[in-house]
Amino acid sequence: MTSRDAGAPAVHAVLDKAAHENFPVAPRFLPRAWREDLTAVYGCVRLVDDIGDGDLAPGGRDAAALGVDPGRAADRAALLDAFEADLRRAFRAAEAGAASGTDAPSGTGRASADRDFPEGPRHPLLRALVPTVRRRGLTPDPFLALVEANRRDQLVHRYGTWEELLGYCALSADPVGRIVLAVTGTTTPERVRRSDAVCTALQVIEHLQDVAEDLARQNRIYLPAEDLERFRVTESDLAAPTANASVRALVAYQARRAHDLLNEGVPLVASLPGVPKLLVAGFTGGGRAALRAVRSARYDVLAGTPRPTRAGVLRETAAVLGQAR
Repeated sequence: MTSRDAGAPAVHAVLDKAAHENFPVAPRFLPRAWREDLTAVYGCVRLVDDIGDGDLAPGGRDAAALGVDPGRAADRAALLDAFEADLRRAFRAAEAGAASGTDAPSGTGRASADRDFPEGPRHPLLRALVPTVRRRGLTPDPFLALVEANRRDQLVHRYGTWEELLGYCALSADPVGRIVLAVTGTTTPERVRRSDAVCTALQVIEHLQDVAEDLARQNRIYLPAEDLERFRVTESDLAAPTANASVRALVAYQARRAHDLLNEGVPLVASLPGVPKLLVAGFTGGGRAALRAVRSARYDVLAGTPRPTRAGVLRETAAVLGQAR
């Protein structure tokens, strides 16, 4: 069962967001099994982020799928608890499937899944994750870290220091890279270290792109307070329709930090074989292209969201591959 076979329109609404990421999630040059597994992982990662941001599809379908009363579809804390419970069911189902020698849960219908594995996950995106967990030997810890990051988002809306922000990124971004290494069978301690740096960079870049949206919609600021003070930027400045000189200088400073972290992508790519090399080069190239878009906007991230073009991502990916030889 693939992620897209898993069911409802809400599933497609989640998976279709992959087209708007800074980097290709499951490019077509990958083997089909890898594409399916990375898509299944993306569906779960995107779902938990959408819960934390209040961006679920309207109608309460995801809440109902997670066993939460649709009347509580706006209760993010309850939904995150339900997601974690369903995630744990997914890992138990994978373990049960491994013991029985089958890809559990089977079938695209809920009735089939319930018959074969009555304790299996409820949400179709979590059900689609089960075969991936089993095939790739994934562990729940990276996924649980992502749940914790979204719980933190409900409570923490400001970060005092760069170190505090890095601690958040260790929960919200680094686990994704670790999962990708696990799916591609390329995990080593050194690769994990470099992957963590790349993923943190990608998260910081996304924060820069979304400064205006994060403040307006979520009342969140992912720019450290110590740096706002250093550059004499107020929260009112961040709520303005365009960035003044101080805001631009602050964004440029954070972009340089992200650039330095992203440089870990070149030796990471150089250490990888074949197809994983191309995949991770795409992630690093996507981050570089997004930074270029921020620079091209002259660091005014308030007037609009700077996004990389597909051609820009391809150019930067080729450059990463050239440097990684």
